[in-house]
Amino acid sequence: MIKLYVSPSCTSCRKAKSWLEEQGLDYVEKNIFHEPLTKDEIKEILMLTDEGTDEIISYRSQAFQDLGVEIESLSMAELLDLFIEEPSLIRRPIIMDDRRLQIGYNEEEIRMFLPRKIRQVELAEIHERLAEAESA
Repeated sequence: MIKLYVSPSCTSCRKAKSWLEEQGLDYVEKNIFHEPLTKDEIKEILMLTDEGTDEIISYRSQAFQDLGVEIESLSMAELLDLFIEEPSLIRRPIIMDDRRLQIGYNEEEIRMFLPRKIRQVELAEIHERLAEAESA
């Protein structure tokens, strides 16, 4: 099951939600401002990142600018508490399933959430079009 973590005024979140609906993909949506992420959810997200907390922190957010704390100096427990207290520190949307994670909306990367069969059909269609173009 795809999980979509969003905030209400986020344009990228609306794009991600729209894309998932257009593809007919089932997902569970959670507004992280109305219902903050749990420590377990944050850990689940972090386990799928390549760069750990750097990937999920919204460095351009006002909340980050106002922090007055060196993120690097915080323990993991303190950082998890901070994410729960200040959800605006977290980049959005977060789209994930058991194996894949996308932070922010990226039109190309979000396709990874399509079932493999659909991706294979699309790839075959692209190859077919390329072959037609080459023979023309």
